Amino acid sequence: GAIYTAAQDSVSQAFAYARRDSWMKQTDLANAIGKHQSYISDIERGQRRIDVLELFAVARAMGLKPVDLYARLTRDVPLDFSL
Repeated sequence: GAIYTAAQDSVSQAFAYARRDSWMKQTDLANAIGKHQSYISDIERGQRRIDVLELFAVARAMGLKPVDLYARLTRDVPLDFSL
């Protein structure tokens, strides 16, 4: 099932926007990091979370600094969210 929370939804949406702003299709990004397209789709649908090293690889593949992608992904996460 989904790991759905408002915070996760915010991160998932921001991830999809960042990918599109990088002019990459899901397949392009997946290939760039050695994953299948469904991996990216799962992240964007809130079905999968990414860890720090995955975030680093994704950011580099998008041509971004990892810290900038992190800031973008977490910008709208409520400060009082819980895991």
